[in-house]
Amino acid sequence: MHIYKRMTEKVVIIGGGAAGPKTAAKLKRENPNIIIEMYTDEQNVSYSACGLPYYIENIIPNIEELLVRSPEEFERHGIKVFLRHKAIKIDKRNQMVVFEKLTTGEKLEVYYDILVIATGARPYIPDIENVNDFNNIYTLRKLEDGVLIKNAIKKADTVTLVGCGYIGIELLEAFIKNGLKVNVINNHKYIMAMFDDDISRQIQEYVMKKDGNNINLYNNQYAVRFEGENEKTNKIITNIGEEIESDFTVICAGIVPNSEIAKEAGLKTGVSNSIWVNSHFATSYPKIYAVGDCCEKMHIVTKKHCWLPLGSTANKEGRCAAINIASNNCDFAGVLGAAVSRYFDYTVCMTGITEREAKELGYDVITTTVTKEDRAGYMPEAATITLKIIVDSKSREILGVQGIGTGDAEKRVATVSIAIMNAVKVDEFMGLDLPYAPPFSTAIDPLLNAINIIQEKLDKNIK
Repeated sequence: MHIYKRMTEKVVIIGGGAAGPKTAAKLKRENPNIIIEMYTDEQNVSYSACGLPYYIENIIPNIEELLVRSPEEFERHGIKVFLRHKAIKIDKRNQMVVFEKLTTGEKLEVYYDILVIATGARPYIPDIENVNDFNNIYTLRKLEDGVLIKNAIKKADTVTLVGCGYIGIELLEAFIKNGLKVNVINNHKYIMAMFDDDISRQIQEYVMKKDGNNINLYNNQYAVRFEGENEKTNKIITNIGEEIESDFTVICAGIVPNSEIAKEAGLKTGVSNSIWVNSHFATSYPKIYAVGDCCEKMHIVTKKHCWLPLGSTANKEGRCAAINIASNNCDFAGVLGAAVSRYFDYTVCMTGITEREAKELGYDVITTTVTKEDRAGYMPEAATITLKIIVDSKSREILGVQGIGTGDAEKRVATVSIAIMNAVKVDEFMGLDLPYAPPFSTAIDPLLNAINIIQEKLDKNIK
């Protein structure tokens, strides 16, 4: 076993996806003299996993375009990168991590002054019979996954998606654009179940109206068994006995945090077994931080710990943790779960909490849903958007918004995000001076129209 000797002011980072590289880059800018080593069990470091569906779709022709920064670039800035090194144990008392060099099996003991865990998350694999027995069942998380799926498309006519959230709907578009027939096995009433049912239903109706001839939806069902031969599955059996034939399958049923190494080391874990951290991203043990999809967050609306793994959040967390390691003056406000995706020209986005979540948490909610054109109706590019606003009737504060449609829904949701972060009440929101010109909005923006309806409901105490 090779032993690295301990150095002064040495930061070791486990993980090279989004949060780890951001931590390393920002920390080096904050303190150029600090020694930084970043270890990842993957073949690449610092890449955009969020761009993989668009690579599969062929919008992005080369997988290399998703690489944000190469190991050589990090090295030029004084950050040492170790690829194909898997962390297998944290010895927190001796401030040491044991890594296995995957190419040789060699074990390395690496000492640190400060440790940053940025191990991310991995796809959730449901308990499906024979799920591990076939080589044409894929997940999408790493660059290599994207290449495998893109190659599978070339010799396929049909594909099955197990799950249909954000990744699922992006892959659905990619497969439809590539001429495949798509089966969707969805363990919910509608696809995109993170939205309220009334909004999810509209998303599903749009998808099926546009491409229903090439999509088979199996809602309120889940896969129980894969069947096939010669290491290839060609049939999926659902819980109600549906037999679905398919050339290959992609499981996109969610993700789980890679927190096992932290838990085994005795670090405190929280929501969904993610690593507990405070607002500085310090864990329950001194000199150890955690950032990104492996750790929990504080929700700005509920003031409760949650687990909302998003690439944008991971980057912000890495930046904040780096500042704290260097000078301890970054207090992370929390998250709202702001997210956006699309199906062709149809945007789906949200921020804050849904009506369903608000009621489960005990809020007395008032909601409204409006459907309007996103700009002056006489403009040729005018398109329709639907906005659903959720408000706490007692505080009159906005709890969340969901936006869908072929128009600019996302900019309205972004505006509401800022309002929620600052606990803006409905009455104050009505005073917002939003920019107007016919190519960009209506004279009274659809968002203000929705807020005005909510205000009237609140004043009249109408549910």
